[in-house]
Amino acid sequence: MTSQPFFTRHGDDFIPTSVANGPWDPKSLHGRVVIGLLAFVIEQRHGGADFVPARLTVDMFRLPNIETPIEVRTKSIRDGLRIRLIEADFVSGGVAMARASCQLLRRTENPPGTVWSPPNWDAPQPGDIAAPTDPRLGMHGKWTTRPIVGTMGTVGPRRLWMSEVRPLVEAAPLTPFVRVALAADFASPFANAGDQGLGYINTDVTLYLHRLPATEWIGFEVVNHHAKEGIAIGECWLYDEQGAIGTSTVAALAQRNAMPKLAPSP
Repeated sequence: MTSQPFFTRHGDDFIPTSVANGPWDPKSLHGRVVIGLLAFVIEQRHGGADFVPARLTVDMFRLPNIETPIEVRTKSIRDGLRIRLIEADFVSGGVAMARASCQLLRRTENPPGTVWSPPNWDAPQPGDIAAPTDPRLGMHGKWTTRPIVGTMGTVGPRRLWMSEVRPLVEAAPLTPFVRVALAADFASPFANAGDQGLGYINTDVTLYLHRLPATEWIGFEVVNHHAKEGIAIGECWLYDEQGAIGTSTVAALAQRNAMPKLAPSP
């Protein structure tokens, strides 16, 4: 990839670039890059080939300013033979803006026996789907999509492939974990948008993975949305081109002004 990254580096700090901005305020960071950077630093400092990041939870309680350098502080809570638990703070201007908790589990063998799992989805491969013409579906160059069925706000099933088009951090290749962590925030608009647009801003993301993605495309299938008194939850099952990889679940709060709705996919 040769596109502008979301962050450059200056010593131990990460410097946001202009493309890292979010949808609610052009002067603040997008939630996806907050989640992605926390995953990036956790993996670099605490990951290992024998461990899978089985859960990443990120609480986002402030909107970081896009012009302020970012520091990520991590702490090992547990470093055991089979489980590692890491906490990380996303610090902007000396103030914590988000916090992550990541559980990494050691790879081993499945126990004997058969356990029921949902069937794999029957979606076409991304290479068999034409690229959309509406630039809003990729937020004008932050990612690329291949819509399968439905779109944000349509009534009925919603399925979509997503792939990254930019590095997260300058000169750092996207790892499978960072790739899916970047994408996970999309569960909120995809699950929570309605026929009047997106009226919820998510306050967290929890990503569960039983394996890391083996391909560049991440598939999203909306499986849950419920809301009452301005509080919503949404959930998507996640896939790569080989099958299911996990889930992304979000909590969200009502916003005063909904984002414009997207027209249904043809």
